[in-house]
Amino acid sequence: MSKKATVILPQTQRMLNQMGEQIRLARLRRHLTAELVAERAGISRMTLSNIEKGSSSVAIGSYAAVLHALNGMDKDLLLVAKDDEIKKSKQNVIVN
Repeated sequence: MSKKATVILPQTQRMLNQMGEQIRLARLRRHLTAELVAERAGISRMTLSNIEKGSSSVAIGSYAAVLHALNGMDKDLLLVAKDDEIKKSKQNVIVN
């Protein structure tokens, strides 16, 4: 069975590229080698390299594992869609 390719919009790819670069810089600021972070995250060195390049083919769980390996940076994932304006407006309609 072949995998179906996911279409990534250019804006989304730019965000992934930026996130990958931010992860790489966070690793370097902590003076951690790629090998050590990959080992702590339970992924291969190649997967970490793909994450740092902003690859859309890497599972989000691997991104989360790397953020955790960088001393607990995975807590920021809880901020994703936290203040969703659509959710807030629908809640107001239901409550009112």
